[in-house]
Amino acid sequence: MRILIVEDETKTAKYLQKGLVENGFIVDVAHTGTDALHFLENHDFDLAILDVMLPGLSGWKVLEEMRAAGSVTRVLFLTARDSVDERVKGLELGADDYLVKPFAFSELLARVRSVLRRQPAAISECIQVGDLELNLLQHKATRGGQRLNLTPKEFALLRLLARHHGDVVSRVVIAEQVWDMNFDSDTNVVDVAVRRVRQKVDDPFEKKLIHTVRGVGYVLEER
Repeated sequence: MRILIVEDETKTAKYLQKGLVENGFIVDVAHTGTDALHFLENHDFDLAILDVMLPGLSGWKVLEEMRAAGSVTRVLFLTARDSVDERVKGLELGADDYLVKPFAFSELLARVRSVLRRQPAAISECIQVGDLELNLLQHKATRGGQRLNLTPKEFALLRLLARHHGDVVSRVVIAEQVWDMNFDSDTNVVDVAVRRVRQKVDDPFEKKLIHTVRGVGYVLEER
C-alpha cells in the first residue's frame, strides 16, 4: 500500500518514512500543504499522514480541499496540536484518526494498519474485471477462481491498471506510480513488467484482458 507523509520537519519525515518502508509500505514525502495536494492529485494513495502546522496551506486546509475534490484517501493526523477541540475538528473535517506528538512508532504503525483495514464506503476492497478479481487489502489476485502468484510490483502494476480499467494508462504514469521513477524512453522496465504480468494473467486463459495501445500505454478491459 502507498502512503503519503506530509511533514515539514525533515528529521521526523525521514524517521516515519524509514519505519514505514521497513514495514512494507511504499512511502512518499511532502513538506508543504501545496506539495501534498499536488501528490494527491497525481497519484493514488491509500493513506495520508498529515501534520496540521505546515508552510503555506495548513493540514486542515489540505484535508478540506481533498474532501471537496472528492478524494476518499484515508487521513491520519499526526500533530502536536492536542486540544480536544482540535481533535474533534480533524475528525469532523473527515480524518480517519488523530495521533498527538510525541508518539511511539509502534502505536503509529498500529493506527496506520487499523485505518487501512477500514475501507472507505466509496471504494470496494475488491476490483473485478471479467473473471479477474483483486483483493486490495489482502494483496491477492485470482482469475477464474485460480490464485495468481504475483510479486509485489506485479500486483501494484495490475492494481493500477484495474483501478483505471477501461482507460489507457500511459507508460509514464506506470513508471511514476509503480516504480516512483521518471520514465526514460530508453528504459523498457514497464514493457518487461507488463509482459510478465500478462504471462500470469492472460497467457493461461483464452480471453485476454491486458491490451496494448501502441505508442501510449496499456488498458485492462474485457473485449
